Amino acid sequence: MPKLRKRSFLWLPVAIFIAGVVAAGIWVTYLLWPRWPADVALDAPTLPITVNGVNFNIPPAAIRNKVQRKAGTQERIDLVFMWPSLMPPDPAVRADPAASAISVDRVFLTVASYGNTLPVIDRLKTIYPRYLDVSIAMEPGGLTVRPFRDSTPYQGEDILYDNSNRERFIVRCTRDDARGTVGMCLYEQRAGQADITARFPREWLSDWTAVADGLEKLIKRLRAAQRP
Repeated sequence: MPKLRKRSFLWLPVAIFIAGVVAAGIWVTYLLWPRWPADVALDAPTLPITVNGVNFNIPPAAIRNKVQRKAGTQERIDLVFMWPSLMPPDPAVRADPAASAISVDRVFLTVASYGNTLPVIDRLKTIYPRYLDVSIAMEPGGLTVRPFRDSTPYQGEDILYDNSNRERFIVRCTRDDARGTVGMCLYEQRAGQADITARFPREWLSDWTAVADGLEKLIKRLRAAQRP
């Protein structure tokens, strides 16, 4: 029994030493770990944000929710940009309710994990045809329009795409109605393990090539290489 007690006392300094090393390591890690202030100024440089392993550089003024206005890993981020300048809105200017689709000057983006959803081009090939009407029309700007049937999950919506290159531009849009509700479109682009979804008025599709080019430019900017 005395030998066992003596042996325990011999291990005590070793245990204290190990605990000290671990505590020192945690402290050094804490000091060296990059941290950003909880309240980031809206005019601060772009924030490095990771969504589901995909890196983005986001201007703070473009982030709609204050709790998302921080660097690091997030599940999703909600953004807004002026159109067609593609710049974040001026926080000092309060947006007035839009009188019509023409007066809407903002595009809204959401970046989130894609979960179990298929890319939009695959949905167009495999899922949407189950719900589409047989009719096919052409928009004045050259987009193909396929309406969804009534009594389906997409009732009241249309799918529109560039028939010459479907992978370039596909949108799902609601329609303007008699109550004055503005038809809105969803444009999706997959970036690695994240989906970027843009929302904008259907009226903009009168110049859909400018919309396609603008969204592509904006997404490339958000995915620019991280600052060292």
